[in-house]
This record gives sequence, C-alpha cells and structure tokens, in this order.
Amino acid sequence: MKVLKLTLRFIGVVQIVLGLIFILVPEQFAQASNLETIPSWVLWVFTMMGARFIGYGIGMFVAARNPRQHLLWIDTMIFIQAVDWLGTIVFLLQGAVTLPQVSTAPFLPVLFVGVLLYYRLTSLKK
Repeated sequence: MKVLKLTLRFIGVVQIVLGLIFILVPEQFAQASNLETIPSWVLWVFTMMGARFIGYGIGMFVAARNPRQHLLWIDTMIFIQAVDWLGTIVFLLQGAVTLPQVSTAPFLPVLFVGVLLYYRLTSLKK
C-alpha cells in the first residue's frame, strides 16, 4: 500500500506541475518542446487543461490518504493515463510529433497505469 500511496502522490505532483505550466507558461512550454507556433486560441484550451490537471493532482493527494475510499479517483486516473498513452502513440506513429517533443508521455502513463491497476485489482478489491 505504501507504493500505491507514493505513486498517487507522485502522479499528483506531475499533474499539478503540468497544470501550472499549461496555465502560466503555455507558449514557453510549446517552444521548449519544439512545437510549431501555436494559434492563440490554443492558449484557451491549455488554460482549461491546466485547471483539470491541477484538479486531478489534488484528487491524487486525496486518494493517497485512503485509497480504498477514493477508488473513483484511481479509476479515472487509470482511464486518463491509458487515453494519454494511446493518443501519444497514435500521434507519434502518424509523425505529428516526435519522441523528444512528447518527452515522458510514452513512458510515464505505462508506469502509472501499471502500478494503479495492479493495486486496484489486488489489494483494493471491494
């Protein structure tokens, strides 16, 4: 259970940091990722994404306090990470983005889903 709680907190930190980046410095993030110039309307989408990242980050800290009571947070994070990974792989295979541009997106979701799913299916059974 200790590994699960640490993983939930780590995911929370990652989500909050990404949220702050998308809200506070989205253009710099895009430039640092070597993405093409983004249209100004994308900043609106980034702001909304950032708010959700922060919200889910907070939710991971809540879930870490008592994972059995907060299975919905864990289940939705498993879903989010699986969709993130699948989307990343699709866009990589299409050539829309490169591996250096997506950074840890092909790897961290696999780790997160693996740990969360393992605990969800073993020690967190209802």
